Amino acid sequence: MPNANAPQRTTTRTDAASGFRSVHGIGVLCGLGAGVWLGAAEAPTKLVNSGLSPYAISLCMVAGVFTARWTLPTLFHGTRQVFADLGRNRHLIPTAILAGMLWAVANTLTVFAIRDVGLAIAFPLWNTNSLVGILWGRLLFGELKGASSRNIAKVVLGATAIVAAAVLLGFSTIHASGPHASRALGGILAAAGASLLWGTMYIPYRKAYISGMNPLSFVTVFTIGELGTVLALVFALDPGSVHLLTHSSATKTIIFWLFLGGFVWVIGDIFQQYATKFLGIGRGIPLSNTNQLWGLAWGALVFGELAHADATHRLFVVLGSAVMILGALAVSTAIATEREHASTNQALLRECDRYGLDYTAALQAFAGIAPADQPQRRPWWDYLILACAFGIFLWLGLQARVPALSMNLTWTAILAALLVVSATICARALWSKSRFE
Repeated sequence: MPNANAPQRTTTRTDAASGFRSVHGIGVLCGLGAGVWLGAAEAPTKLVNSGLSPYAISLCMVAGVFTARWTLPTLFHGTRQVFADLGRNRHLIPTAILAGMLWAVANTLTVFAIRDVGLAIAFPLWNTNSLVGILWGRLLFGELKGASSRNIAKVVLGATAIVAAAVLLGFSTIHASGPHASRALGGILAAAGASLLWGTMYIPYRKAYISGMNPLSFVTVFTIGELGTVLALVFALDPGSVHLLTHSSATKTIIFWLFLGGFVWVIGDIFQQYATKFLGIGRGIPLSNTNQLWGLAWGALVFGELAHADATHRLFVVLGSAVMILGALAVSTAIATEREHASTNQALLRECDRYGLDYTAALQAFAGIAPADQPQRRPWWDYLILACAFGIFLWLGLQARVPALSMNLTWTAILAALLVVSATICARALWSKSRFE
């Protein structure tokens, strides 16, 4: 039977490619900004060396993540707009929760990886999630379908470079000398598991944004899966960590830093979600995976992870990092062609047909155009949420002490300043272009 909306779709499809192209630049900017923040977010997990278990560290970080994933959407959009968006996309709520569950398990694995092989090594290994994301993007959403031979070459060669860099970095870790050399294989396996889970996690991301859901709405449901899963892991595998966190005066002084790490992660993840929305999985993930560069900077410059490494070890790390970054950039610079835009439009049409969505509204949302029926006035509970978040930060901050870790404070200040600059640039661009739609 002919679809009654066919004429409207034919007309709107004419402008679809133009809409997809118009958000390419903002997607690239968000991907690079995500790299800066996601790289910094893992720095507090160095506290694993202070005696806390990986499960306890993950729980504290997810507490910060939960707070941020409700605070930032409330700040930029308000809860009425968030819940209105969720009401229009009820079918996506289960997938958002599933994505949060995958994130929680992957995040816990990264803590094990950092403990066993260090921040500068673990980052490149789990960033092979770009390969997993490229595969899912092609199979499920038709990304790169109809791509030019040059774009396909960029993606294939870039993906190959990422794999080669991961092997090189893994080899350098196994043969590295140091206190954690005997645990290197476990750290590599943990990073590989995180890579697989994080690459798969982007399926719900892309599905949500093709359907027209706002990233800020998606993350509020996403965090339910995160918090529930990490609590289940803690109580099942390390119940003693809860008592340690709540009753030990020593651990209370470092909870703030882990909480802050979770909050920082969310800022990077929000930028990453906009990159995934505007560019697709295959291009958005490699761009955000420049966080490897920033992770290396924090690990080497702030924490001195490579201070005692021999020349060969340093060469492997630097060369592997450079190859991985070049591979990711090669994938991300494969700018979509008209035929690829048509493939993306077909994926959007399929989602609209499957769930009975309005094609024009979904296309406008995908291109960052705000719906006309947005609530304007903020309810009183929006201000209560923001006040509670500020109060939690203040309470934890008053108990915090500088961790007993060897840190270069000059580089810490420089990298922190770069965080502020990158967030300001990305936030202003998103606001001027799409009002965070």
